[in-house]
Amino acid sequence: MKPYDYLIVGAGLYGAVFAHEAKKAGKRCLVVEKRPHVGGNIYCEDVRGIHVHRYGAHIFHTDNRKVWDYVTQLTEFNRYTNCPVANYKGRLFSLPFNMNTFYQLWGVRTPAEAKAKIAEQRGAYAHIAEPANLEEQALKLCGKDIYEYLIKGYTEKQWGCAATELPAFIIRRVPLRFVFDNNYFNDAYQGVPIGGYNRLIDKLLEGVEVRTGVDYLAHRTELDALADRVLYTGCIDAYFDYNCGMLEYRSLRFGHQLLEGVENFQGNAVVNYTDRETPYTRVIEHKHFEMGEQADTVVTYEYPDSFELGKEPYYPINNDRNNTLFARYQAQTEALNGVYFGGRLAQYTYADMDDTIAAALALAERVL
Repeated sequence: MKPYDYLIVGAGLYGAVFAHEAKKAGKRCLVVEKRPHVGGNIYCEDVRGIHVHRYGAHIFHTDNRKVWDYVTQLTEFNRYTNCPVANYKGRLFSLPFNMNTFYQLWGVRTPAEAKAKIAEQRGAYAHIAEPANLEEQALKLCGKDIYEYLIKGYTEKQWGCAATELPAFIIRRVPLRFVFDNNYFNDAYQGVPIGGYNRLIDKLLEGVEVRTGVDYLAHRTELDALADRVLYTGCIDAYFDYNCGMLEYRSLRFGHQLLEGVENFQGNAVVNYTDRETPYTRVIEHKHFEMGEQADTVVTYEYPDSFELGKEPYYPINNDRNNTLFARYQAQTEALNGVYFGGRLAQYTYADMDDTIAAALALAERVL
């Protein structure tokens, strides 16, 4: 008899939720994590009482009542509402695109005036029947001003190429809201764990054996021998030793700065920089996620980056080439017995936290 029922590779949100459910079901679990800490990309670092989102801003939001009840029974959430600000060459605009944004752009004061202005701007591109790229698609959807002030530069930085080189499907729609409401998410439930996301992860992994600093792929044979079944949440192409080729991603770099004696640096948790010339895409001031009153502050400059082995894969490039490649890897998983694949890396997808939790719960319900 093997010492564990489940070997769970990765202590991020997906792996932690499954481990929590498996333990409740009486299963013996071992979680291994390559990083020196648990929590994956939602890990927070305590800097003078400020919970710094080390891998970028994470705001929990969902319209799934089951998922909301699940996380809030584990730890308390605050009422944080995501209202990012866009900075275009020193001019500030409200996000998402709403009546505040339209007033800041054009001075319009009513929904009728805003709709007329947008219709006028879109009309200039009515001749584009089938957009050939992202730029044409965006211009057709929202017109010149919104695109050039708030979409073009940010998108080109994020993807590392001109908008005319990006496929149109990336921007299927541009959400335009004709109300004075800066709440970015439409979901019914939203917030950030009081005390940071580590409290949520620690609660999920309570009573579960966890080993950090362990590279599963480097020790696969001996680790697999410890458990009857394996849940793998890492990169699917790495699991199969890239035998079909490498999947493509975009990565990120973070510049964290402690600003001593600065109580409030930018007045908002997230400010996006939407011009092409500014090298970073956004600046995060972490204390605002929990309405902190510390005498100091911590800000993070977020830079888009190319991906290569050794860098963190953040955003999958879901074009035809990569989707075909992923399908080949997914087909190989079907031949494996007692190995499950879950999470954003194993599924080659960008997933919000609530979708990640829902998927892990669905797997647990199916196999436990």
